[in-house]
Amino acid sequence: MTLEPLLDASLAIRLHVAVVLPAALLGAYQLMGPKGTRGHRLLGKIWLVLMVATAFSSFFIHSLNMFYGFGPIHLLSIYVLYASWQAYAAARRHDIAAHQRAVSGLYYGGIVGAGVFTLLPGRIMNAVVFTGHEILPLVILAVAALFLGWSAWRRRVGEDAR
Repeated sequence: MTLEPLLDASLAIRLHVAVVLPAALLGAYQLMGPKGTRGHRLLGKIWLVLMVATAFSSFFIHSLNMFYGFGPIHLLSIYVLYASWQAYAAARRHDIAAHQRAVSGLYYGGIVGAGVFTLLPGRIMNAVVFTGHEILPLVILAVAALFLGWSAWRRRVGEDAR
């Protein structure tokens, strides 16, 4: 594992990583933590700002230049902007089910799903994580993703039973 590829990357990529990493951690905490509290609402607003910053920063990254500098991942960024607004609006009108759907889609699609694609060969994060042919980071990532999915599923099953 080495940070050199990331440190050598463009400012847009470094900014993107700088906002998506705390969004990933904070989002996991929010999904597993207590809901409806003052802290949840404050951290949720911070998380949405991080998600919007992540989406906006992606528009300055042109690694997958398929259409005038943009690629399929930029469609995900448009989705993130839309779903962020949906999550916020649903929370404001106290539509908890719509809020949960929007936030789950943002986290699992916008962070976990997109994060997996950053680990493909030839991508900067692949070089960061797998330099030296280490398999341990992949195992840790897989276990973390499974744990987060299992935790969210258990929480949802528990809430449905109430």
